[in-house]
Amino acid sequence: MVVRKVGKYEVGRTIGEGNFAKVKFAQNTESGESVAMKVLDRSTILKHKMVDQIKREISIMKLVRHPNVVRLYEVLASRTKIYIILEFITGGELFDKIVHHGRLSENESRRYFQQLIDGVDYCHSKGVYHRDLKPENLLLDSEGNLKISDFGLSALPGEGVSLLRTTCGTPNYVAPEVLSHKGYDGAVADVWSCGVILYVLMAGYLPFDEIDLTTLYSKIDKAEFSCPSFFPVGAKSLIHRILDPNPETRIRIEEIRNDEWFNRDYVPVKLIEYEDVNLDDVNAVFDDTEEKQADEQYGTEHAGPLTLNAFDLIILSQGLNLSALFDRRKDSMNHQTRFVSHKPAKVVLSSMEVVAQSMGFKTHIRNYKVFQVAPTFVMVDIQKVAGDASEYLKFYKNFCDNLEDIIWKPPNEMCKSRITKNKNKKH
Repeated sequence: MVVRKVGKYEVGRTIGEGNFAKVKFAQNTESGESVAMKVLDRSTILKHKMVDQIKREISIMKLVRHPNVVRLYEVLASRTKIYIILEFITGGELFDKIVHHGRLSENESRRYFQQLIDGVDYCHSKGVYHRDLKPENLLLDSEGNLKISDFGLSALPGEGVSLLRTTCGTPNYVAPEVLSHKGYDGAVADVWSCGVILYVLMAGYLPFDEIDLTTLYSKIDKAEFSCPSFFPVGAKSLIHRILDPNPETRIRIEEIRNDEWFNRDYVPVKLIEYEDVNLDDVNAVFDDTEEKQADEQYGTEHAGPLTLNAFDLIILSQGLNLSALFDRRKDSMNHQTRFVSHKPAKVVLSSMEVVAQSMGFKTHIRNYKVFQVAPTFVMVDIQKVAGDASEYLKFYKNFCDNLEDIIWKPPNEMCKSRITKNKNKKH
């Protein structure tokens, strides 16, 4: 039997598989420790223009080293593959536990909630906001300890950035201010999601769960929910303070830590001793990938982003009318139904889905293509299948107004927009 090795790791069976990666069981031959090895194909990452997104997610996971966050050990690479070495978690998703066992006991719910708050608080201390907290992204280890995973939609804003603007996440768990498209505090929005998770743990179902999306968002906006009679008084009180629709008055994590119900049997987590976080391996792997990206050409069949040349842009212009490319007058711009974004495709799709749902539309993501206009830009083409054209254009304008944070505009247009806003403020 031939044992395959990658560096110091012996690679075993496949334990998971997704669209862009396989996860294999592996063992560190030096320490004997079991790990999960996520294997990504370099060419697939390049085809789907995922370098920046994956590099960002890996960097965040290396930065956040906490007992209640899935640990990322290191990143390795070969000529054709990238290997991400992760903590091996055997207990599955917290979501599956709720599905199979129903609501959890008060003590078990509180214990998971305490670990969730510990992990989220640490992320916030490092400037990381998860933005997609839900039971599906919370794993359990062999001892039943909670581990936060999937930082694909997380934010790590730079200095001086106080409000986030990208609308993303999972609708039932998203805070009302995220749906308002006016900017939000990432830490306060994460707290709301934690409150929804606590409710689900104790009730076995969601506090906000409507088939009609307009009704769902209306109830989230007003925090219209009720706690079951079997909820302890202390838990009810805490949940109501967390699911406060006003982000200004919503309870903060430091106040949660002082809550009487929260503190019962609370054992603060012991932090891992300080380690100097080194991103050299991440940078080396992905800098190399970016160099390859500049050198390699790929066909469009079954590929991700499609490279557009000048002729493609002309064909894509409104009905072969070249004025849409060159005429910047107001009436010509009103008929545009395409926009360009420099955000990763995953963030663009998530934002579009949540914004459309918040406007009362049902959404379903089917097969799609992402058109690459330049290495850091994608083009989104929205088409009307049926209905009145004028109503469609009204929808499109409203839709794009709510997506302002992900839509790229040329610098001169951004300046005009700021001037217009300032004039409106004066008047």
